[in-house]
Amino acid sequence: MKKAVILILAITICVAAWKGFASAADDVQKQIDEIKGALPKFAIPMREVGDRFQNMYFAAQNGNWGLAYYMSKYMNGALNAAKVTKPAEYQVWEAFYTDTFASVNKAIFDKDFKAFKKEYMAMIKSCNACHEGMGYGFIKVIKMKAPADNGINYTVKSKAEDVPK
Repeated sequence: MKKAVILILAITICVAAWKGFASAADDVQKQIDEIKGALPKFAIPMREVGDRFQNMYFAAQNGNWGLAYYMSKYMNGALNAAKVTKPAEYQVWEAFYTDTFASVNKAIFDKDFKAFKKEYMAMIKSCNACHEGMGYGFIKVIKMKAPADNGINYTVKSKAEDVPK
């Protein structure tokens, strides 16, 4: 009889503990979902991508290759949250930046404005084709007449290798 009472008591404690663990797991999952919900999806970081893309041109045009590469590097990094919030779209971006955009980065490292301008303008067409393909054909990238951020000196002479790793 004593063993039966101990067994029933042990089972009761285990069940109560399990319910507590399940409740704690639900709370953790709820917190994860709330954090994930607070992260920017794609539209907000894409705005930063657009601004950095525009700034990149004016940096390269003025021989500020470090700034041009800095804009490229952090343009790419702006979409990191999408790895969690929009993983399928992020894979499209990652392939675009790694493969298609590589020619722009090469021109930056080569300090070759003629090649940069050619690749940059081709990139605008690629961006618009991607927007179209993803159902956002109403978003058309253009080359602006002035940088998106006027608070930067675009004329500082530098090279891409000046950007810290």
